[in-house]
Amino acid sequence: MNYSALLERTVEVARAAGDIIARAWDAPRAARHKGKIDLVTETDIAVQAFLKEQLRPVAPGADFVGEEGEDNKNVDQSLTWIVDPVDGTTNFVHRLPFVAVSIALAQCGKPVLGVVFAPKTGECFSAAKGEGAFLNDRAIAVSEVRELTDAVVATGFPYDVDPSLDEILSRLARVLPKTQGLRRFGSAALDLCYAACGRIDIYYEAILKPWDMAAGWLIVEEAGGKVTALDGTEARAGGPVLASNGHLHEKALDMLNLNL
Repeated sequence: MNYSALLERTVEVARAAGDIIARAWDAPRAARHKGKIDLVTETDIAVQAFLKEQLRPVAPGADFVGEEGEDNKNVDQSLTWIVDPVDGTTNFVHRLPFVAVSIALAQCGKPVLGVVFAPKTGECFSAAKGEGAFLNDRAIAVSEVRELTDAVVATGFPYDVDPSLDEILSRLARVLPKTQGLRRFGSAALDLCYAACGRIDIYYEAILKPWDMAAGWLIVEEAGGKVTALDGTEARAGGPVLASNGHLHEKALDMLNLNL
């Protein structure tokens, strides 16, 4: 399969999907709750429907898994589009710019193509397996930071925070005094892309769905970084994730898992 050709077409779809978000940006929000603080809007639904229609001819026969109600397929078993139509819905509702369309094509659970487009900043991150990673057609690479004291770290929190609050706070208590700083942008896809282009050096999160991370996972690796589960085992499309510039990975694992 020619992933480079597919990537070009997928970027076009991602940018068109981002235009839907951009047009809705200043309109009144009609949000409903999927959980206590987990939101979904009409824009999420509209963008996912658009992506399903537009991606079908890009890779005929591929399955489709999206955040909004189409998560019943096993992404480990087939060629599958994995999409988050509006990654950062809470940011979108509150008009914070950390919002992205995230599209991955995965083969047996491993991403082979990834696109993350942030419509409010105009930044499009992309990668095809073995072809490197790009930001708006410019090659990107992870940072060269090698010490935790020089590292900027990003993280995220689950919508149902109560069951894992002690673990979250324990990790924060270790990260904050050992690193240069910690950020929480509210979009896992963009967190991964920011690691890929060197804006941050480490990103970790304990609970993610496949659509949160699949595209960004590939982009980090193609930019020269490393992605594993939080315990250092092989990453999966969904679950805990640690992404780094590679130089800091073992130190990050030690920092995040001490006494847990």
